[in-house]
Formats: sequence, structure tokens, C-alpha cells
Amino acid sequence: MVFIRVGLITFFATIFTGCSVVKEYIPTTADFAPQSGKASVRIDLSAQRAYLYRSGNQIASTRISTGKDGYDTPVGQFRITQKSRNHRSSIYGDYVRDGHIVKANVDVRRHSRPPGSKFLGAPMPYFMRFHGAVGMHAGNVPWYPASHGCVRLPPHMARAFFRHVSSGTPVRVQH
Repeated sequence: MVFIRVGLITFFATIFTGCSVVKEYIPTTADFAPQSGKASVRIDLSAQRAYLYRSGNQIASTRISTGKDGYDTPVGQFRITQKSRNHRSSIYGDYVRDGHIVKANVDVRRHSRPPGSKFLGAPMPYFMRFHGAVGMHAGNVPWYPASHGCVRLPPHMARAFFRHVSSGTPVRVQH
């Protein structure tokens, strides 16, 4: 029943929006894929895409946004070291006072805190840390590198990846 519904969604997406969108529907099937086998992730910086595998079989593919100039996403072989459903950045965010933003889009290492304000880190839902402060998470995904080094995924894709990976899951980042 679930696979029929997913098949119909994919069929209508192909008819009404073109084949390029179907790749974004693959994750819907990933939500219902069997949970057996080891997961792994491959991130292709040149293509700005991430791929989720189970037992070596690709079960999802999505567009991503990685590090912009000066904030390169690290290349190499890594492993997931932490998962946090409602993570917040400890570096990037806003200074707030009484629930109002006093200074937006700050880097705590560069911008001083206005008197009486506190730092509120940027939300990074479905955070999957794989190298130092760098990880994958839900966020804005324009068609180009735009992050401070993290790998941003569309929210529905971040949920699917988060569901399938665990601490120790291999992550390969390549050009």
C-alpha cells in the first residue's frame, strides 16, 4: 500500500513537473525502506548532492548546499559522531534581548555582544556531526554553496538521513 502511494506520487510528479523532481521524491521511499543493512553517506561537492546508501544500495539522493568561499566543507572520510534533533549553533546566530533580535546573523568570534543581550544560536534541525563543528542538517538549500562549512539538506531529506544514520555511520566527502 505504501509503495503504491509512493509510486503514484512519483508518477504524477514526473508528469506534472518533469523528471528532475523525481530525484527529490526518492527520499519518500527511503522513509519506508527496510531498516536492515549498514548505512553510509556520500557528499559530492561539485554536484552539490548527497546520497544515502543502505547495504551499498542508493536509497536517497538530494541537492545540498555546502561551504561557501572561505568556509570550505572538509573533504575526506569521516564518521557520524553525534546526532541532535534540535541542535543550535554555538558560533552563528543572533543576539537577542527580551525576545527581540538586537543584532542578527552574528559570528560570536567576531561580533561583540550588545549589553543586556544573550546569544541565540541558529537552529540546525536534524544535525549529524561528522567533522569537528561540521555536520549535515536541515536548512536553506539554494542551488550553490552558501553555508559556513556544514552540509545543508532540505528539511524532508534531513529527516530521512537522520532516521537512517547512527553514530559511526561512514560519511565520504569528495569533489
